[in-house]
Amino acid sequence: MPTSKLSSELKTELKKPKMYSLIMHNDDYTTMQFVVEILIQIFNKSSVEASELMMRIHTNGSALIGVYTYDIAVTKKLLAEQMAEQNEFPLKITIDEE
Repeated sequence: MPTSKLSSELKTELKKPKMYSLIMHNDDYTTMQFVVEILIQIFNKSSVEASELMMRIHTNGSALIGVYTYDIAVTKKLLAEQMAEQNEFPLKITIDEE
């Protein structure tokens, strides 16, 4: 088999993965400090950015906290919810397809 034919058969089109938005929602029980901790520890936000996001969530009822591929979005959501559950907070995060 000629090399050019083989290389053309091996070519595959790479598509960009779908991206998913993580939205954190405000509630009356989860403390502001805990939200900041989650944003720093799980979503790798700086303390300033985490504080700004926390205030946006508190003021607007929800805020976009990150955009990730599906597997990463689900993992971060589950880690945050697990941490909230361990601390007895009803933190809610939803995933929306971009």
